[in-house]
Amino acid sequence: MSIPLTLGVPHRPEPGALVAGLLHQRSRSSERVERDADEVTSGPAIVSASVLRDHPGEPTLGRLVVDLDIDPEELRGSRAVYEAVRFHLDVDAETIDDATALRVPSPLVLFPDLGDGPTLDAVTQIVEAHRIPGLIASASPRQVADVLAVVAHADGGFFARARSGSEVIALLSATVAALRGDDIATAWANPDTAALAALRPEAAEAVRTVLLGIEVDDATAAHHDLAAAGLVPAPSA
Repeated sequence: MSIPLTLGVPHRPEPGALVAGLLHQRSRSSERVERDADEVTSGPAIVSASVLRDHPGEPTLGRLVVDLDIDPEELRGSRAVYEAVRFHLDVDAETIDDATALRVPSPLVLFPDLGDGPTLDAVTQIVEAHRIPGLIASASPRQVADVLAVVAHADGGFFARARSGSEVIALLSATVAALRGDDIATAWANPDTAALAALRPEAAEAVRTVLLGIEVDDATAAHHDLAAAGLVPAPSA
C-alpha cells in the first residue's frame, strides 16, 4: 500500500524538513566531535565506542550516535560525558541473532552485510526484532529496492550509510519512491532533485520518519552537494 505524500499533518514542519539533521559525520576521535560543522543538515556525530572508552579526559560531547565496535559493557568505564541517541552495529549471518537480542539504552541500528545472500530475510528479521535496519548505499540497486520495500511501511524507519553526496540524494529519491509506490530502482538510479526540492514540508517530514539519517565520512562535502541540488534552504536574510 502506498502512502500519499500530499497529506497534511496537525503542525507546520520547517521548510528544510527533508534535510534537517540528515547527515551524521563519522568522527575518528572525540576531539573531532567538537570541531564538526554545524549546518542545517548536521545531525549528531557518530563516534566509535572504543574511542569513548579509551578517552583519558572527561569531555562533554553532547548528543552522539555510538558505533559499537566493542562490547557495550566496556563503555561503563568511559569518563566521557555524552548522550547516546542511537547505537549502530554491523552484523552478518553469524552475528545477527545475537545482535537482535542485544539490549542497549537507546535505539539500535543493525547494518547487515548483505553480500549475495537473501536480503529480505535479514531485513525482515531485524524489523521483527524491533530493531532499526541499516542500509549501506553501496549495496546493489536490487538490494536497495528490496530493503526499502520492507522498511518504507514498517515502524521505526531505517538508517543509511553513504560515501558521497550523490548517494545521499539517491537515498532520498529512493525513499520517496518507496513511500509513493513508484519504481525504487529507477528513482535510485536517476534522482529527480527538482521533485525532491518541490516536496511540501509535510511530505518531506513524512520521508524523514522513514529515513532517519545518513552516516557520511564528509558531512561538509555532502552538505555542499545537497545545496548544489537545491535541497538546502537558502539562509534567511
